[in-house]
Amino acid sequence: MTQPKVSNGRRDVLKSGVPLLAASVGLTAGCSRGASAAAQPGQPRLGINLADPVDWNTELPFVDIFRLSRDWVSQPPGASDWGKGPKLALDESGWIKALEPNCSADSPMMSATDARYPAGNYTVLWQGDGEVDLWGAGRVTSSGTGRLVAEVTPSKGPLFLRVKKTSPSNPVRNIRILRPGFGPETPANAFHDDFLNRWRGVSCIRFMDWQHTNNSKQASWAQRPKPTDARFSDKGVPVELMVDLCNRVDADPWFCMPHLADDSYISEFAALVKRTLSPQRKVYIEFSNELWNGTFEQARGLQAAASAGKTSLAALVAERSLNMFRLWERAFGGRDRLVRVLPTQAAGTWYTETMLKHAEVFKQADVVAIAPYLSLNLPPQSQGQGQGPAAAQVESWSLEQLFDHLDKVALPECTGWMKGQKALADKYGLKMVAYEGGQHLLGIFGAENNEKLTRLLHAANAHPRMGQLYERFLDAWAAAGGDLFCHFNSVSAWSKWGSWGLLRDSLEDPAKSPKFMATMNWARKQGQKVRVPGQG
Repeated sequence: MTQPKVSNGRRDVLKSGVPLLAASVGLTAGCSRGASAAAQPGQPRLGINLADPVDWNTELPFVDIFRLSRDWVSQPPGASDWGKGPKLALDESGWIKALEPNCSADSPMMSATDARYPAGNYTVLWQGDGEVDLWGAGRVTSSGTGRLVAEVTPSKGPLFLRVKKTSPSNPVRNIRILRPGFGPETPANAFHDDFLNRWRGVSCIRFMDWQHTNNSKQASWAQRPKPTDARFSDKGVPVELMVDLCNRVDADPWFCMPHLADDSYISEFAALVKRTLSPQRKVYIEFSNELWNGTFEQARGLQAAASAGKTSLAALVAERSLNMFRLWERAFGGRDRLVRVLPTQAAGTWYTETMLKHAEVFKQADVVAIAPYLSLNLPPQSQGQGQGPAAAQVESWSLEQLFDHLDKVALPECTGWMKGQKALADKYGLKMVAYEGGQHLLGIFGAENNEKLTRLLHAANAHPRMGQLYERFLDAWAAAGGDLFCHFNSVSAWSKWGSWGLLRDSLEDPAKSPKFMATMNWARKQGQKVRVPGQG
């Protein structure tokens, strides 16, 4: 069978320079009496956004790599084309109930382009009667009932699991593919120690991508991801595991409620967190993600609802946030352990103030959240005077020229956003946090296909001057009075769609990453007990 092309994921987001959807709707001021109380001084500290739980994830947070496998691909008998098999019958957890005669089903794993992952002997376990195989980067060396061992060679590309046969009366299910050094005694859904140690000491973990918040289809509690799901790449990681992770690394969770979620969903989610989260931990709660960003379905849907209701997007975000806050407060029996988040675009102070004023929502919130990025969004050609450089110009820059621009233009611009939003937060008695932030060097509108530009931007992200720039950037956040700063993101492969990860994969030496070292050293400077190579 022809091996498919397995491409790396992308992040369809521009963090700055994207028009606010609200601009197309008349913003209404609402009523306001000014701030009800002065904001407390910020306590700058580091949080992290975890990378997508998908088959091209390079962080590999779980011992069982099948947790992040891709959906089943049905294969017909003797086919040379990929994925042309009959529709598969799946149970409620996503396991195959039956296969048509001579048909099979595949699932790709560890498919990031040019990414490294651990080599060695992987143990595959399953329940039920059937025949299972590994191919691609895997070569089976031994097999038995419900178990096989395969030698995995990453240089051969992605790894694929194939279900060749399954019994309708006792189908193959509960498949686990354990990394080298782990055996059947490993608990289900166990986190890898390297992953736990990497982020132990961060103040907060934002689960926006782990929840698959963007373009979410989840509306009722029955649609939520469950620990018994075949994989977490479809609906996201279950809340039970997100809470378990925060309990293990002593971090506050940051949850993003799906934009379609009904009141019962939010209430059940909050009640589960209340029951299982360590009582020493607080919970950041946010309504969806980037509702001003028209790239996402949630933003387009909310804009349509605002237009239909003859109100502004900012006002509708305030109302939906208020409802979410009340449901969480009811579940927690108060607000002492909650951090109620009102998110906004870093450059949009007018949008921020409109949202804060509406129905005096600022009185029911705790923080304003922005995404201060060091931005260099490069279209193919110049967009006109004062619009910044274009890819056609920047592709020929030296690294020195690139960093000079970031130092002289991007950093001051970003610092100005921080100060402007902090002034508003102070006015309304709120703290300022960063839901995301970091470098944002990116080709856009087709320039992402400029290979020369991509090589330059990747080289910049690995250069010592990027570490120096991060030091000044994070210090600027602290100087502006910023509180929690959640970097975007943790570990992910760099591609033409961006260089978001502090590290590119789980095997990268952190000590050789200026971006990672600068960020973790800044956290150490704030008193956080994060692990920094060479410092314990």
